[in-house]
Amino acid sequence: MTTPNPTPSTPYTRVQTGALIIIAFAVVLFLLVQARFMMISLATAIVLFSLTSDVINFIARQRIGPFRIPNWLASIVALGLISTALLSATSILLAQINTVLVTSLSYAERAPSAVASLFSWMGEDTEQAILNSLRTIDVSAYIRGAAGQASNLTQATVLVILFVGFLFAERIWFSTKLRALFPDHERADRAGKIIASIIHRVNYYLLVKTVVSVITGLMVYLVAIFFDLNLAVAIGVLTFVLNYIPNVGSIVATGLVALVAFVQTGDPTTTTIIFFLCGVIQFVNGNVIDPMMMGRALRLSSFGIIISLAFWSAVWGIPGMFLSVPIMVMLLVVCSHVPALRPIAILLSREGLPDNETLKEK
Repeated sequence: MTTPNPTPSTPYTRVQTGALIIIAFAVVLFLLVQARFMMISLATAIVLFSLTSDVINFIARQRIGPFRIPNWLASIVALGLISTALLSATSILLAQINTVLVTSLSYAERAPSAVASLFSWMGEDTEQAILNSLRTIDVSAYIRGAAGQASNLTQATVLVILFVGFLFAERIWFSTKLRALFPDHERADRAGKIIASIIHRVNYYLLVKTVVSVITGLMVYLVAIFFDLNLAVAIGVLTFVLNYIPNVGSIVATGLVALVAFVQTGDPTTTTIIFFLCGVIQFVNGNVIDPMMMGRALRLSSFGIIISLAFWSAVWGIPGMFLSVPIMVMLLVVCSHVPALRPIAILLSREGLPDNETLKEK
């Protein structure tokens, strides 16, 4: 007499499913790390594509006399504008980075003594110990490494432009592909609404962040000009760029300004005043203006931002820090539109999601 094959128990099935999820996550993480240069460029291109999709639609709706601008021409014009903007921004950023690196070499000999003098109140022995420790750091090696990393920025810019061009070429057929992917028109419409919501919210976040970063960078630049700091322009540009990194970027930017001020002037009082002014600027813009402009729907959980920042910086380094919040916004929108994942969206938001964040099931 043969006995029937035993069916797997429910706990066993759950363990097997959990193991498969862990293995899949590990494989995806491995690919993200190994192909980081390509993946960072692709993620940046997707963000830029979402930013300019509305611009393309606007250009395509325009008429020149009786003729309407075709979609392909609007895409070419938008790609040209993006390419010009990216290459210009890259050249400006590289010029300022080069200025900072060259000036850092001239400051390298004075910096250890200046930093060690900050601890003079702890005693001469402590000051000398810190000075000896700082002198063991090969600053020139770090500067050469930073210069090598900066040279990769041009290659990444060209790759991003190519990716954006391919995305523009595909956008004409996107609706057709979406309909083919979801034969059910209701599901296709739902997917289209989710994608449109992601594009809208990422665009809004980046727009607000750009406005706040420009204001912050300009104000810090004026402070540097007022105190006659050598790297005023570079400080303003780097403050603008670093403000895209949540939480950590403003701290690094403020510390950078204070360090430059102290190394240049050697006056603790002046350095303290500059540090205080830049700290107040960062605090007001980051904790008052930024949340006020973001609105409730884009107020992300501070703890969630830190987790996202830590994860993507570990996977992709500094570029991952810049992309961490846009990726988190995308995840928030997707989870808010999927009823089963709504608890995750609530955890990612600061105050809980408003009612209009979800799409009602039909």
